[in-house]
Amino acid sequence: MSAATLTSDKVVSMHATPSVVPAPAANEAAAPVAKAAPREPRTPISEILLAVFKAVFPPIAGMALLVAVWALLAAKGGSIPGPLAVWDAAKVLFADPFYNNGPNDMGIGWNVLSSLQRVGIGFGFAALVGIPLGFIIGRFAFMNAMFDPVISLLRPVSPLAWLPIGLLVFKQADPAATWTIFICSIWPMIINTAVGVQRVPQDYMNVARVLDLDEWKIVTKILFPSVLPYMLTGIRLSIGTAWLVIVAAEMLTGGVGIGFWVWDEWNNLKVEHIIIAIFVIGIVGLLLEQALLLLARRFSYGNS
Repeated sequence: MSAATLTSDKVVSMHATPSVVPAPAANEAAAPVAKAAPREPRTPISEILLAVFKAVFPPIAGMALLVAVWALLAAKGGSIPGPLAVWDAAKVLFADPFYNNGPNDMGIGWNVLSSLQRVGIGFGFAALVGIPLGFIIGRFAFMNAMFDPVISLLRPVSPLAWLPIGLLVFKQADPAATWTIFICSIWPMIINTAVGVQRVPQDYMNVARVLDLDEWKIVTKILFPSVLPYMLTGIRLSIGTAWLVIVAAEMLTGGVGIGFWVWDEWNNLKVEHIIIAIFVIGIVGLLLEQALLLLARRFSYGNS
């Protein structure tokens, strides 16, 4: 056999032999490709500490500045007691804040509760009258035109100017103070509720007209959800005004209450107790406002 023949046979055999590629196993072909879940980036500890510092340090710095200025003024002389003297008096005062030795000698706790009771009653009556009246004024143009001059005339009057009218009508100090809270709390509720009703989109009212809804459904299904943020703003403004006014009203009417307690401590020349009462009044007012802010966020129309 010649060399050419051998060479050609090898070439033929090389081309004739198919290349064998290993087939993938059945299990490997059927198995899905597992993908690792993306990990959320972790917030560095330094950023967390920085956020806590920004949230905590400014209020502490502000209070420290207040105490420093107070201590400086007390050190310059005069009759204003310093922070340490007020702190010692506060420890004694709050050791028993609910003692009761008679109508004119009660702990600061009872006086605060008595003021809150008057505010609650007057504020409640103002809400019962002011919020429906605000809906009516905002809903009907005739009522708006009729009550607008009355509100514009009476709203700028100082709340304490209404106290003698209350004493004249009710003949007692407690109802007169409650009347003063009522008259000073009602205006923000009326105005904010009426503005909220007037700002309801006209498209909503057109849909109600097409569906032939009655007035009750218009108020409950359309107006109330839209007006709720405005109404809560009016309530928050009213409670702040009411808490401010009750202190001044109780100074004039006497009886049990934080305002009367401040005036009584002034007559006894206990200036430390007056400064303590100032802080108590501020803290209670802050708690009331923050509670209403949480309520407003909870029931805001955008979050519902």
